[in-house]
Amino acid sequence: MKRFLPCLLLLGVVTACNNPQKKEMEPIKWPDAKAPVAEIIPHKRMIHGDTVVDNYYWMIDYFKKGADSTKVVDYLKAENAYLDTMMKGTEKFQADLFKEMKGRIKEKDESVPVFKNGYFYYSRTEDGQQYYKYCRKKGSLSAAEEILLDVDALAKGHSYYSATGFSISPDNKLLAFGVDKVSRRQYTIQVKNLETGEIYKDA
Repeated sequence: MKRFLPCLLLLGVVTACNNPQKKEMEPIKWPDAKAPVAEIIPHKRMIHGDTVVDNYYWMIDYFKKGADSTKVVDYLKAENAYLDTMMKGTEKFQADLFKEMKGRIKEKDESVPVFKNGYFYYSRTEDGQQYYKYCRKKGSLSAAEEILLDVDALAKGHSYYSATGFSISPDNKLLAFGVDKVSRRQYTIQVKNLETGEIYKDA
């Protein structure tokens, strides 16, 4: 019996693989679209004594708001338009895939609390929200919750928002944190008064 079951399972697999009624996947028919080509503008840079030619250095103007920043945006729009055209036939599949992956994510969740200087610190997420809330409870996990930073609220109106590097002052009254609004990992340090709720203008 022990030898019979594996053989039976193997037979089922082979039968399924050789099933003539099994449909083969249709080959993908890509749209007849021409991909945009980024302009080559050689730029020489001296790095550690070596001369390096960067043909696409002009793209950095987008972040530095230079003379070619508009040209960079136009190129990115062309790339996005090309992507939309090429992927047009997969829109339903993308939506179904996104829905399935989202359905496997626990949206309402909470991190493991960390005790420091009299408080339990943790972050929690809520259903339908993209970011989180940074919170604490004094002395006990059954104590009242204090929301130190509502990142969901702070992120409103921004296409990108990241808050990180939380640091509490020794007297538990001030919160320092870093904010990045352009996804360049260049953070502005801000300070919030936890007693008044004010985020200081100095940064």
